[in-house]
Amino acid sequence: MIINEHTDWLEIDLGAYKKNIQKMKEITGRPVMPVIKANAYGHGLAEVARAAFQGGAAICGVARTEEAFRIRRKGIRGKILVLGGAMPEHVPFVLSEDVSISLTDPETAKGVSAEAVRLKGKVHVHAKVDTGMNRLGVPVEKGLDFLKLLNNLPGLQVDGLFTHFARADELNTGTTENQLMRFTGFLDEVRLAGLTPSVVHSANSAASLYFPAARFDMVRPGIALFGINPAPEAPLPEGFSPVLQWKTRLISVKTIPPGNGISYGHRYTTTQVEKVGVIAVGYADGFRRMDGNRVLIRGRYAPVIGSICMDQCVVSLDDIPDATLGDEVVLIGSQNENHISAQTIAEKWGTIAYEVVCGLTARLPRIYKDE
Repeated sequence: MIINEHTDWLEIDLGAYKKNIQKMKEITGRPVMPVIKANAYGHGLAEVARAAFQGGAAICGVARTEEAFRIRRKGIRGKILVLGGAMPEHVPFVLSEDVSISLTDPETAKGVSAEAVRLKGKVHVHAKVDTGMNRLGVPVEKGLDFLKLLNNLPGLQVDGLFTHFARADELNTGTTENQLMRFTGFLDEVRLAGLTPSVVHSANSAASLYFPAARFDMVRPGIALFGINPAPEAPLPEGFSPVLQWKTRLISVKTIPPGNGISYGHRYTTTQVEKVGVIAVGYADGFRRMDGNRVLIRGRYAPVIGSICMDQCVVSLDDIPDATLGDEVVLIGSQNENHISAQTIAEKWGTIAYEVVCGLTARLPRIYKDE
């Protein structure tokens, strides 16, 4: 147990994160670009970025230029690629801080070029083509013209070329195979034109593990490196470890007579004399106001009863008679032989594990260990 003064906190195992990077390198045989956008999927941006580079990351991927700025502000100097959202007005920062950006359309590319020329610099860029995600990137059919444009625009250095898969975590749809076929056909055209950049990449977590042909020169997993399955039908192989545990404390224990409502709205009413506890976690921390939540206390499952409040919620202790004030409570993680995963919570909430961990709010202290 990590000793701390908090009532509600996250424990982040950076050593496990580094080992997961090494495991991904071992499986894929490729350099790894850990994607650490969205506050490193809730785990803490700067701390995870530093651990990623220490763990052998070739480059780190973020979603927005602001994230790259936060990393640089912490004195972390490894290579960074902004995967989306870079604009011409960001050029002074990316030049001064040696950050690479993705270009996804000709208009933005021209604006970035003009700003780079004005500042007498050269922006390192990766070109994105759309093979079926229909989000960012020029249509793959126009990809060769786009790549020619980027190579001819002054102030740009084209280092990479990539696409993104829409359904790589759904293994039997055929969609990923179709996107991969379109991308490899496009790469043949690029090679014939003599425009292949130094790095071609396409594989997110699921594709890195389940579609070897998508690995190209580098893989860019995100969720898998945190020890979380990309999807129920795309589980992690053995050797990956969860990085995050979410814990709180039991701050009240009492006995409630029958016929009494519990918490806001009295959505739960006692039917007999019941032992209940209050834990120091609520929806302001990211614990959703949903039915069916449960936690671990003394290694046993305790159901959440009544409405979840902003800062607290109530749990049934009838099956845990030895529970006492100050007991450690696990929302995500293990206690004795039992376990609650982000995937388990996601299923109860009708969402995906990504949303569970990304929704862990800023007020939750992150406590890091690195062993």
